[in-house]
Amino acid sequence: MEKKNFITLVLGVVGGLLFSLGMCMCLLPEWNMFHAGIGFGIVGALVLLVTLIVYRKMSGRQFAKPNAKVVLKTLYGLAATLIFGLGMCMVMVFEGMMIWGILVGIIGIVLLLFLIPMCFGFKKE
Repeated sequence: MEKKNFITLVLGVVGGLLFSLGMCMCLLPEWNMFHAGIGFGIVGALVLLVTLIVYRKMSGRQFAKPNAKVVLKTLYGLAATLIFGLGMCMVMVFEGMMIWGILVGIIGIVLLLFLIPMCFGFKKE
């Protein structure tokens, strides 16, 4: 395993755990830790951002220059993530919305899956 991949793995796991723990703290009213969850979520998101920066730097790659295409893909990804998160909220927080929340979550997952070919395209065989 290359050094850059190992560092990315460790940072990604730590950032993902912090972010997901923060989301659980915010979304589970039984825990009564909404404000602490916001802090954990922000720290997790920052660690994931640092992971991206470190990986790009260690790979010798440049960041994409912001043009209309990059901005639209980013906005699409944010919207799809928010739809997925709305589905999670409907399931975990709002009572009586389990089925609708699952459906909205599935729509969010499908929208996120469409992001892969948007960013990488299809290879010709």
